[in-house]
Formats: sequence, structure tokens, C-alpha cells
Amino acid sequence: MDVQPSDRLAEDKLYSTTRGYLTALNGVYAELNSPSVYGEQMTYSVMDVLANYYFMTTSTHRFYDFTTFAYTADRPRTAFDNMWKKSYELIVNCNVIIERCGQPSNKLLPAPYYGLVKGEALALRAMLHFDMLRVFGPNWSEQNKSFPCIPFNASARPQSSDLLSSEAIMERVINDLTEAAALLKDADPIITEGVRASNNPNGANDLYYRQYRLNYYAVKTLLARAYLWKQEAPKAYQEVQEVLAGTLNPAKVIFPLGVVNPNAIPSDFDHMIRNEVMFSLYRVNRNLIYTSFFAPDLAKESRLSFNNNDDNQSRKNGLYDDQNDYRLKAWMLMTNTSGSFLTHVKFAVNNNTPSPNMIPLIRMGEVLLIAAETSPTLEEGTKYLNMLRTARNCVSLAPANTTALKTAITNEFRKEVFGEGQMFFYYKRNAMTAIPNHAHLTNTKQMVLSAYVVPLPQSEVIVRGN
Repeated sequence: MDVQPSDRLAEDKLYSTTRGYLTALNGVYAELNSPSVYGEQMTYSVMDVLANYYFMTTSTHRFYDFTTFAYTADRPRTAFDNMWKKSYELIVNCNVIIERCGQPSNKLLPAPYYGLVKGEALALRAMLHFDMLRVFGPNWSEQNKSFPCIPFNASARPQSSDLLSSEAIMERVINDLTEAAALLKDADPIITEGVRASNNPNGANDLYYRQYRLNYYAVKTLLARAYLWKQEAPKAYQEVQEVLAGTLNPAKVIFPLGVVNPNAIPSDFDHMIRNEVMFSLYRVNRNLIYTSFFAPDLAKESRLSFNNNDDNQSRKNGLYDDQNDYRLKAWMLMTNTSGSFLTHVKFAVNNNTPSPNMIPLIRMGEVLLIAAETSPTLEEGTKYLNMLRTARNCVSLAPANTTALKTAITNEFRKEVFGEGQMFFYYKRNAMTAIPNHAHLTNTKQMVLSAYVVPLPQSEVIVRGN
């Protein structure tokens, strides 16, 4: 896998201009859309199937082996192998960018470009490693954190690295995110100018559309995720406090809570709640997600459904406790010649769909729920929980104790991140032994903790000679 001279010459040419650096970084963002990673498997399909969002009783369903955690079956084995390969390929691409950035004295990257390019590349490397750990690593515990599980690649060339422990991986992830945040704090225009969700009237869009980049506030939220994974609640709390102070400052709100037009008709409703999205993919053909995975015209064995491919709403109704919840608008009864079908339309694109290219990966709802979970008092935790519920048009709750608060947080998170690949990681982080049941509309099923750990891909095992 040595880099050939022609490849090196092409690389040298690419990194001979500022535009070349930006092109290389944009290439990583574009490749995050690959089906094997966040363009499908790590968001609305595989990872959400593992979270048992969907109802499946037929063994012929294309995702059945995932919902039953049959990791050695053909489809899961292939999917996780591709997920692993693509993630580490993108990590190498990030490493090349990081290496080429060199020091702040790089004349090809005058301020703010050095901080933006290197900061975002470091954050992307951290995010990819972190998610590989969350998929293939063990549940975090004092006993498990020293168990070798995945490699951390900091090389600009593909290589086989030693398997490191969860503790060692998390140390490197947090170091990358901390350095990225420091670089972006001095360079990211989102801090002073906001997301700039429109074209630059005076030239290139390099410093615009910050919701589609790992901006400063998204990186700080990733740090909070990382600290939560390590069960360091006070540090996670500190990170989200900084995010909330910076983004909800009344003098300049960067990610305003709530829906811009709550009275829009269902087909035109802002199901992404785009103003709150902190980091997302840009997907030109996003409607293919809907037509290929959720539309009622799909065969039963292919469709991701909340019921037995019919109009039964029991599973949906068990999830939502307030019928005025804006998130309920993403569920519609759709009819065709075969009947009536409860359909999730979050990813559908119509003529007036707001932000029709957006696939959210980090959102303000998660920030509020992390704040609720890590708050030092029940009163403060309840305040953050109800900030989110108010923004979703739901009545406030008054949990009697911290256990009730955690249950409410879990329920809100399930509603908040549907289709975004985060729920399985929430269950795993909390070592939950009861999760929704793929074979029942309302019941839970027993979860064995070992089922949260996906085995290393066969291609990686072969390389290591194990």
C-alpha cells in the first residue's frame, strides 16, 4: 500500500494552493455521505435498526439480522466490514490534511484558513475514531476500558496499527477535539457571524454554511459526547454549558430553539428543525433516502416500518406522550392501491421542504439533554429537559427524582435523534438491559450487554493474522 511517485506528485500539486487544501477537506465531507458510513449505515439504517426503532418479524427482511444482533450473518458482516474500511480510509485522508497543514506559519493557509482546515480535519479524525470505538469497542467500565479493541491511526499513510484500549483511544480522541476546539475558537466565523446559511454575496463560500462543517460549537458538543462516554459527567456538563452560553446568548442567538413555521402543512414542515442543527451532511439526492427505505410503495422486506407494514400506530403512540409534539408531524398515514401505511417522512423532499439537502449528525436537542443528564441538581436537570420540550410544543414535566428524570431524558432522546444513528450508542453508554422489541409493537426485550459489541471485521482480523 505504498504511495507511488505519481500519487505523491498529485498530492504535492493539490496542496500547492489554499484552494487545494479546501478541496481536500471538502472531499472528506463529501465522502461522509458514502452509504457505508453516515450516508446510510451509520445513521438511519444499520445503527437505528440496532437501536430497534423498527418493527421486524420476517427473517427475510434485509435488516432482520441486524435487529437480532446476528453479527456473523452475511449482511451484517459485509456492512460492518465496509463501515470499518471507509472510516479508516477517511481517517487517513484527514491525516494527510493534518500533516500538510504543518505549523501556523504555513503561508498557504493564512488566517483563518489554518485554524479552520486543521481544526476541522482533527475533529473529523476524532469523530471517526470515536464512532468506530462506539461500534466495535466494549461498554465503558473500569474493567473494560483497558481491553484492546481498535487501532488509532495518526499516520498519513494506510498502515496496520496496534489495537489500543478504550481508555487510550478516548485520550487521543479528546486530545484531537481539544486541539480542534482551540484552533476553531480563533478561526471559526460561526462565533461572531453565525451559521451564514446563504451564499456569500462577495465571493466564495469558504466561510459560509457552517452547519455543514464541524464548526466550533459542534466540536464542543462532540467533546461532551466523549466525556459522557467516559462517564465523566462534570466535564460533559462544562462543555455543554459553554455551548449553551455561546449559542443561546440573547444578544446573538446562533442556533435558535424551535420551529420557524410551526403552522406549515405537514408536507412542507421543517422536520429537521434546521435552525437547531449544529452539524450535518449535505446530500443532493436526499429524497432517495425516503423512496429507498421508508416509502409505502416499498416491499415489506425492504421497508423500515414502525409496524407490520400497515397503519397501526401503537408503536408510535407509545413513543410520544404529547399529541402537540412537533416531531409527530414527521409521521403520516400514506395510502396507495395496496392500503394505508404509517410512514416516516423526515427525509422526504417536496417542493417547499426546508433545507432539502440536510442530514443532521449533531443537534441542539442533544446539547440540552446532555445538560439535563449531567446537571448537579434535579431542578436544573428538569429545567433543561423542559427547555427542549417547550421548543417541541410539549407540556413541561416534573420528574419526582433523578431516576424519573433519566427516564424522561431517554424518551426525549429517542424522539429527537430518529434517523440520525445515535440511539444505539445511548443504550450502550448506559448499559441498558431493556430496549424496544423489534418483534412487538409496544413491549421491550432483554438486552445482553455483549450484543452491544460488534466483532472486529473479518478483513481486519485477517490482516492481523488472528
